[in-house]
Amino acid sequence: MRGGKRRKLNFSKLYSFRCGKASMKDDDHSQIGGPGFSRVVYCNEPDRFEAGIRKYVGNYVRTTKYTVATFLPKSLFEQFRRVANFYFLVTGILAFTPLAPYTAVSAILPLIVVIGATMVKEGIEDWRRKKQDIEVNNRKVKLYQRDGVFDYTEWKNLRVGDIVKVEKDEFFPADLILLSSSYDDAICYVETMNLDGETNLKLKQALEVTSFLHEDSNFFDFKALVKCEDPNANLYSFIGSMEFEEQQYPLSPQQLLLRDSKLRNTDYIYGAVVFTGYDTKVIQNSTDPPSKRSKIEKKMDRIIYFLFCVLFLMAFVGSILFGIATEDDLENGRSKRWYLRPDDSTVFFDPKQAPLAAFFHFLTALMLYGYFIPISLYVSIEIVKVLQTIFINQDIHMYYEEADKPAHARTSNLNEELGQVDTILSDKTGTLTCNSMEFIKCSVAGTAYGRGVTEVERAMDGRDGSPLVNEKANEHIKDSTDSKSPVKGFNFKDERIMNGNWVNEPHAEVIQKFFRLLAICHTAIPEVDEETGKVSYEAESPDEAAFVIAARELGFEFYKRTQTSISLHELDPGSGNRVERSYKLLNVLEFNSSRKRMSVIIRDKEGKILILCKGADSVMFGRLAKNGREFEEETREHVNEYADAGLRTLLLAYREVGEEEYKEFNEKFTEAKNSVSADQETLIDEVAENIERDLTLLGATAVEDKLQNGVPNCIDKLAQAGIKIWVLTGDKMETAINIGFACSLLRQGMKQIIINLESPQIQALEKAGDKAAISKASKESVRSQITEGKAQLTSSSGGSNAFALIIDGKSLAYALEDNMNKMFLDLAIRCASVICCRSSPKQKALVTRLVKSGTGRTTLAIGDGANDVGMLQEADIGVGISGVEGMQAVMSSDVAIAQFRYLERLLLVHGHWCYRRISSMICYFFYKNVTFGFTLFLYEAYASFSGQPAYNDWFLSLYNVFFSSIPVVAMGIFDQDVSSRYCLKFPLLYQEGVQNVLFSWRRILGWMLNGFCSALIIFFFCTKALELQAFNNDGQTAGRDILGGTMYTCIVWVVNLQIALAISYFTLVQHVVIWGSVAIWYLFLLAYGAMSPTTSTTAYKLLIEDLAPAASFWFVTLVVVISTLIPYFSYSAIQMHFFPMYHEMIQWIRQNGQSNDPEFCDLMRQNSLRPTTVGFTARIAARTK
Repeated sequence: MRGGKRRKLNFSKLYSFRCGKASMKDDDHSQIGGPGFSRVVYCNEPDRFEAGIRKYVGNYVRTTKYTVATFLPKSLFEQFRRVANFYFLVTGILAFTPLAPYTAVSAILPLIVVIGATMVKEGIEDWRRKKQDIEVNNRKVKLYQRDGVFDYTEWKNLRVGDIVKVEKDEFFPADLILLSSSYDDAICYVETMNLDGETNLKLKQALEVTSFLHEDSNFFDFKALVKCEDPNANLYSFIGSMEFEEQQYPLSPQQLLLRDSKLRNTDYIYGAVVFTGYDTKVIQNSTDPPSKRSKIEKKMDRIIYFLFCVLFLMAFVGSILFGIATEDDLENGRSKRWYLRPDDSTVFFDPKQAPLAAFFHFLTALMLYGYFIPISLYVSIEIVKVLQTIFINQDIHMYYEEADKPAHARTSNLNEELGQVDTILSDKTGTLTCNSMEFIKCSVAGTAYGRGVTEVERAMDGRDGSPLVNEKANEHIKDSTDSKSPVKGFNFKDERIMNGNWVNEPHAEVIQKFFRLLAICHTAIPEVDEETGKVSYEAESPDEAAFVIAARELGFEFYKRTQTSISLHELDPGSGNRVERSYKLLNVLEFNSSRKRMSVIIRDKEGKILILCKGADSVMFGRLAKNGREFEEETREHVNEYADAGLRTLLLAYREVGEEEYKEFNEKFTEAKNSVSADQETLIDEVAENIERDLTLLGATAVEDKLQNGVPNCIDKLAQAGIKIWVLTGDKMETAINIGFACSLLRQGMKQIIINLESPQIQALEKAGDKAAISKASKESVRSQITEGKAQLTSSSGGSNAFALIIDGKSLAYALEDNMNKMFLDLAIRCASVICCRSSPKQKALVTRLVKSGTGRTTLAIGDGANDVGMLQEADIGVGISGVEGMQAVMSSDVAIAQFRYLERLLLVHGHWCYRRISSMICYFFYKNVTFGFTLFLYEAYASFSGQPAYNDWFLSLYNVFFSSIPVVAMGIFDQDVSSRYCLKFPLLYQEGVQNVLFSWRRILGWMLNGFCSALIIFFFCTKALELQAFNNDGQTAGRDILGGTMYTCIVWVVNLQIALAISYFTLVQHVVIWGSVAIWYLFLLAYGAMSPTTSTTAYKLLIEDLAPAASFWFVTLVVVISTLIPYFSYSAIQMHFFPMYHEMIQWIRQNGQSNDPEFCDLMRQNSLRPTTVGFTARIAARTK
């Protein structure tokens, strides 16, 4: 086993310096013990008094929203924060007073049902989280128990300072300081998928001074003191020191093992617990996402407030009329309304206290008219939204089989918002492209190599009408067919340097150095298959993997790495044989976003010290020596060509370092590395800056990040739907522009408004270094360019020209300032396409905020990386791509999909359906409640505002729960105005949501007016039909119970048949719930009427003895129901024939069998295209003009 482990040392990844070689000086501890660096850990002494008084948190973690003690009060508080629920609570309390027009139980029970259902849902969700907490907290890990023995204990029992032993494929139970491992040099491999979603393994290494702790018994007398930073959320930094055997050693992230990451390819490790529970970095990062509510939900609240105003107005008017009637009730000492028994009343009907009676009536009316407010609306919408998300998650058309990833709606709050998106703000790399890099071209010694044709080049040549694309493509295909099976990450074709032919090139020595640099300058981990001998690589980025694969395929195979050396199989130009060469690794100067480069310092077999460097052209050209620029002009030209072709480029350079220079550098570098301070990284960068200079240029690499499948088609469909698309990328302007052409965001003939700071005046100021002058000139330049762009748009208004706005990161920083952002937004929203290049993560978030707040429209941000998190959280809807860059974006998103192309179906199909369903559902809810509530008002007016309801108490209570709500829920889940195929075939249909035509105030008030009309027809038809004549064969006249029962029956029929008229897509479920709701009413009336008179009161045997035997009841029901539905039916028929909405036009196409008529469908699609849209459809249209 031990020997096997030594072989695995080949997989080690060099880290930047040798741990523990030098003691730290006292002045390096300047920050330890100060603010932010006060944590002290007594390793292997958790019971020590000094450890106890620090009161560090335990390792028990709770992610639940509630506890047993807080569930009831906290959940009730959440429910009664909603104004409607609070109103029903107040009326429920008032129901226990003599003011109530109904019994208290009938008022309270529906509220209990609705609130209880929501609380049960919350409780179930929280219980699931509780079970996850129990499972995690009760996981087992080996803990040092004294006397050299490790025994299993639960995670929740761990304390700061404990020593634990974690074995292969186990999760780390807390944040640990790595002490040793099963490997001799104390390395271990860690998988951090749970933290950042990255599947590539990270290598960690313990301090050399603790690497001897290989056995359990070694910990019998082990003691150490760790001083480090306080708990924080930064996953990638750690500053501290360890005091061991009276010596101090620096600690870095290299020694920190984070909770919830997993031990891989290592038999075991020993670690000291440094952060527990809520102090661990993963828990520190688990912040709640920002609370997002859809625009429809916010508008629904305003409608509720509007209905409250109507309710208060009705109650106020009724109370005034009641007070007037009460005051005039006495006539010659006799009461006109003797049947109200004012003589038996304390105050309610006392003519002598009319103002007080009016006030009490006002309170009674507020309770009675409360049925205007749909009590079950909120809970019904929550149920519907949860089921809608299930349909989204289960959609097979959004399942990415290759990665086994379905769509995942992570929140149900924003379903309908998916149907109202006006602007999409998209990342490029990994979102529009695959983030799967292929080495395709390179420039070495001023000569361009690589005959491959990129997708961008095909698009460019196609837009220029160049015949070369066909020749290149045919040549490329020919090369491909002749070669062996393709290698992932390598799409390079050039016989001049492949198969060892590079030795015959004029600059063979430069080519050798170029590919040797690619094989050495990286942090990849090789894995050698012992059976086949093939080498594969674990790299930290797709770019880096492509480089080492390219070097391997071209004869420089990196196959072994130790802490101090790296070994290659190289082609020897002299003998033509494959030889082994080892290089001593001295230092690695790691890549970061500010340096934009990476270097390694090595010593070759001849003893020379070399620095090998690769980085972005923006920083590398300025670091070349005067005598190292031999190929600069040609390389610059090639780099620009590669950028035009949509490729990502890096420059490669090197120089020889003198012994004295290296010695001085290494001392400063070690000192900077050993520094325990917040500015450690800055110190390291300053040291690296001095040695990464006077380089000799070798050449440039070019890798292709291919467009994802279906991206051009998806963008075209979204553009036809009228959705604006902005691209926010960190790439160079040339690369972004050409990717824009490849995916049809840009097209030939589209005028480009380019805003940058590349003018000679600003470049001269930058050389002078006057920051104030640079800022002032830059701001004025951006302002003038924006003004000029707006002038171009104004001058071409009315024409057919489309404009694209392209702006770089420097200019964007000024454009987003408060005094200029409105100008910038005004220009941007008038352009067909907007591309922001070299954008930082913060700028992406700020642009998103500007578009969201400036336009007032719904924005959707889509991205796949950690740099997109701010943008996703800032947008109304954040969509995460579960791609190569990890899961940070997905974890911060509202919806997760595997490919950009699924956005088409998510928005145009599910978004449109959800928007229509929720809008129709809410409108119908208000309709049915206005219909019901207004009949109560009319009856009360008819009864001299006496506060007497028209219906039995339980009729009132169960209307919203059983007799009218279930069909609405079914409509919200299943209804479709058109099928998914037609949603995609006619994308303009999506504009119904963007323009909010289905939930406008006009439509909402129209449905309410329909409710008022229905109530008027039902009330007056029923009262006029039943008064002044016998109701049945016995000559009985209709009393309040018969009138109320007849009106209620008509309402149940009308509201359920109304929804049948409104539904576009009938399923078996729709039939069952609609006819079932009517049947439940009759069954309830039968069962309730069979109860004792004390229980059923006015409904006692109402159906059996009064309603069912009377033919007039059935006749009145039939006539009233038909009469009530005629106005809506007539309005719908007229609108459908003379003023059809877009979805109704499509329904006509389907109904008349014209869906397969190409000419008719093309005519319909013409309405889908904006004159300044983007996409390949627009490109074709532009060519035909």
